[in-house]
Amino acid sequence: MKPALRRMAAIAAVTTTTLASALSAITPALAAQFGEKEVDQNKFVAVASPYRGGAAHQLLILEQVADSRPCWSESGSPNALIAINPLLLEFDFTGVCSRSTDSNGYSIRVNDEDLGLRYSLRVVKQDNDMLLIGAPSSRAEKAILIGRTNGVTSDFAKITLDPGWRFTKRVFGEQTLGHVYLTYDGDNVPVANVGGGTGSTGSTGNTGNTGTGSTGNTGTGSTGTPAPSRFNDTVNDIYAADINRAVQTGFISGFEDNTFRPTASLTREQLVSMVLGALGSLPNVKLDVPTQATGNPYSDVEASRWSAARIQFARDNNIITGYQDGSFRPAQPVTRAELMAVLRRAAEYGKAMQGQQPQIQGNRPAATFADTNGHWANPLISQMSSYCGVASPLNETGSAFAPDTAAQRNYAAAATLRTLSCLGGAASASR
Repeated sequence: MKPALRRMAAIAAVTTTTLASALSAITPALAAQFGEKEVDQNKFVAVASPYRGGAAHQLLILEQVADSRPCWSESGSPNALIAINPLLLEFDFTGVCSRSTDSNGYSIRVNDEDLGLRYSLRVVKQDNDMLLIGAPSSRAEKAILIGRTNGVTSDFAKITLDPGWRFTKRVFGEQTLGHVYLTYDGDNVPVANVGGGTGSTGSTGNTGNTGTGSTGNTGTGSTGTPAPSRFNDTVNDIYAADINRAVQTGFISGFEDNTFRPTASLTREQLVSMVLGALGSLPNVKLDVPTQATGNPYSDVEASRWSAARIQFARDNNIITGYQDGSFRPAQPVTRAELMAVLRRAAEYGKAMQGQQPQIQGNRPAATFADTNGHWANPLISQMSSYCGVASPLNETGSAFAPDTAAQRNYAAAATLRTLSCLGGAASASR
C-alpha cells in the first residue's frame, strides 16, 4: 500500500468520532444561545482530508491542545499548495491533539449567528483548486466561500482561510465546548459560485457506531417523490428525507465515501449510541454520559469497549436491558421489535428529562399489523404505531411489521426521528 493511502486509512480510523456532547447536535432554540470564544489561531488548522482513495476530500480540523508533541507538520510555500502530515497518527494524542471531523465538531458562525442547521461544510474541486464552502440546505441561498488549498492533490492539504475568517470555539453559558466555529464578522459575506453550493465532494463524517454527521433537507421520504439526498445510495430510498433530517439533527450520519448504507443492519450498541445522541439534541436536556464505564456493564461488554460507557448509562436509566443470561450482545443486529422497545423507553426518559410525566400518549389511531399477534412485543408495537407513527409497516408498504427482522439504518433513523418529533425535539417527520 502506498504511504499516502496508508495514511488515509489511518486517519479514517482515528477520526472515528465518539458520541458528541449533548450540546453538539443542536436545535434552532439552542443555536441562538451559543456564544463564541476567541482562540489562538496558530493552534488550529483546517485540512482537506482525502477519501475514496484521494478522489475526494472532506474537512478535518486539528487543534494543538498541548505542546508536548506537534499534531501536524506543514510543507510548502505561501500562496501555493501546502501539504499536511497528520502526525497525531503516530502516537496516542489524547490530551495533546483534538480533531473535529463532522458537523458535531464544527460549523459556521457569521455575525454572531450559528449557521450549523442551515449550512454544511464541504470541500469542492473547482478549476485547479479545492475550495472550502458552506453549502446551504436551501436552494434559495448562496454557498459561502471560506478558504482554499491553492492547488489540487490526492493527499492531505492545508485549507488556507480567506481574509476575514478565523477559528473560534463554541460557548454555552460559561462552558467552552469542543465544537469549533469557522467565524466571519462583517458585511459582504463572501459567496462561492459552485453550482448552487452543492459542489463535487462532501463532508459527511463517520463514526464507528452509528455513522454520525451533517446536512440534509427536512420533510419525509415515506411517501411521494424521493427527497433530494447528498448520499450516493439514498437517492431512491423511501426514507431519504427522514435520513436527511436525522443527519441534520446530528444523531446519525453517512460515511467517508458519501454513502449512508441505508439497508445495513444496526447493531444493539449502535442503537444505544444513536438514541443517546437523539436524546441529547432535545431542547434544555443535557445528558451526563460518562466517557468511561466504571466496570463491565454486562458480561460480554468490557469496560474498555467503545460503547461501554453509553451502554452503562442507558442501562442505569432503564433505556435498555440485557438478556436473562446476563449478556447484552452488543454487536448483534437489533430487531425491529427491540428497536421499538428501546425507543419507547427513550421516549419515556426524554419526557421525564423535560419535566413531564413519563408515560407516552398516542396521537393517532394504532395500526393493525398482520404478523405481530401473539408476539411478545405486540402491545408496544401497537402503542408506538400510535405515537407519531414510530412503528410502521416494513418498507412502509403492506401490513407486516416484521418484528424479528433486523432493523436497517434507514428505518432506524426514521423511527428515531419520529420519536424525537413526538418529544418536541425535531421538525415533524409525519407520514
